[in-house]
Amino acid sequence: MKALILVGGFGTRLRPLTLSVPKPLVDFANKPMILHQIEALKAIGVTEVVLAINYQPEVMLNFLKDFETKLGIKITCSQETEPLGTAGPLALARDKLIDESGEPFFVLNSDVISEYPLKEMIEFHKAHGGEASIMVTKVDEPSKYGVVVMEESTGKVEKFVEKPKLFVGNKINAGIYLLSPSVLDRIELRPTSIEKEVFPKIAAEKKLFAMVLPGFWMDIGQPRDYITGLRLYLDSLRKKSSSTLAIGSHIVGNVLVDETAKIGEGCLIGPDVAIGPGCVVESGVRLSRCTVMRGVRIKKHACISSSIIGWHSTVGQWARVENMTILGEDVHVSDEIYSNGGVVLPHKEIKSSILKPEIVM
Repeated sequence: MKALILVGGFGTRLRPLTLSVPKPLVDFANKPMILHQIEALKAIGVTEVVLAINYQPEVMLNFLKDFETKLGIKITCSQETEPLGTAGPLALARDKLIDESGEPFFVLNSDVISEYPLKEMIEFHKAHGGEASIMVTKVDEPSKYGVVVMEESTGKVEKFVEKPKLFVGNKINAGIYLLSPSVLDRIELRPTSIEKEVFPKIAAEKKLFAMVLPGFWMDIGQPRDYITGLRLYLDSLRKKSSSTLAIGSHIVGNVLVDETAKIGEGCLIGPDVAIGPGCVVESGVRLSRCTVMRGVRIKKHACISSSIIGWHSTVGQWARVENMTILGEDVHVSDEIYSNGGVVLPHKEIKSSILKPEIVM
């Protein structure tokens, strides 16, 4: 079985982290975002993953070569020379996705984090016998999204309503699809949208079915949603009573700490924190709702909340970093500095406080 992951563009919404690596390689819960998806696909028997990409394919492939052997799964790239939207890349990768088995293939949006009930989705697809299955998720504010209107009992999709003014439903496209090969005959090799052009036609023929996603879902393509996504992900680990969550008197709520990280005396860590490999957290540090990426050093009595600390950065003693501060790779915050929502580009040294949210070039 095969899968295509829509990697797409430049990851501008997650800058400054994406100035160092392509967005799918940005760490989420201590491993690259895209690896969460590849592992889930491998677990249900996918043998080949195609990455649809228009930016830095060599960086992606070099990185993922290690995982090919570890996971025992083939990973290839299909490179666009111009952005092809969300359907064009399927036409471009057609020869990679079709084989003599005639099996359906998965398509995933690389920004989506969820519990990936892919096995259930295969069963759902076989049972309804239609041409395409899409995963939908319930949201509180459907007016911000494209809403999928469906028949509750069968899951048959009736129509799509883009950013509805009046309430038509609360289920939105979750960016996880299972498509029969015949769907590829409907897609031309040009910039085109699967959500706006391809799916409505399949729905009109009553061959598109939607399955409601159990568990959590988040598009983590921007910082605030990334932090929310981390909370939901750690919460789902807690529900599975996962042994990967940290325990101890200094831990509050759900916390993930890499085994190679060192944590000093008298710290208070959590809730909703991920601490990556090789990090050093000195004594008396307070961390909550934040991600601390590989190789970071946080000095004594620093306090970090609702922020993302990029690879190999340093936060000085008694510094306070909060309110969606994002430090790019190798940023050094001096002692006793306050950052209120600063977005700091890689390789900078911060010697004076950032009193209101701003970009530090």
